[in-house]
Amino acid sequence: MSSSSITVRRLGPSDLPHLRMLNSLFGDAFADPETYTAEPPTEPYLKSLLSKEHVAVLAAMAGQEVVGGLVAYELEKFERARSEFYIYDLAVSLKHRRRGIATSLINCLREIAARRSAWVIFVQADYGDEPAIALYEKLGVREEALHFASGFHDSFTVHVVWGVLVRKTRGRSSGRARSSGLQRE
Repeated sequence: MSSSSITVRRLGPSDLPHLRMLNSLFGDAFADPETYTAEPPTEPYLKSLLSKEHVAVLAAMAGQEVVGGLVAYELEKFERARSEFYIYDLAVSLKHRRRGIATSLINCLREIAARRSAWVIFVQADYGDEPAIALYEKLGVREEALHFASGFHDSFTVHVVWGVLVRKTRGRSSGRARSSGLQRE
């Protein structure tokens, strides 16, 4: 997948240098380099993770430079024999924004999810992150939900959760598209 000299591709076990560049980009984009670069995992760990079909790591490349990326995880469900993808990280470097790279990354994930017969792709956006919210509204159906995160700290965060349908059921779209402009496939 390409967006004017930008190529989007899925990283595999032999792409550790690109994965490390992607982690650095995430650290910069999220203003959190400590989380993404301070304690890098070992090569065997990363190679194992990149070889898993349920882990999708996509990089937007300008030549050999990583200019954007997406990490998503496939979640298998118990209520039906289907799965969902959750976009955990999505970022584009500052100087490459507003060129359709994030959309290309999500569309590439949609293709992967469709091949794996996934039902939906979810991504969360923080209140106030207007560029991300506008992108997700363009691509999907907004579903307001509370998301509680709890770890070693006694705090909870609330996020907006978005769903992007990636396929039809029996030739029809399931659910209703709201005013987001989603064209269901």
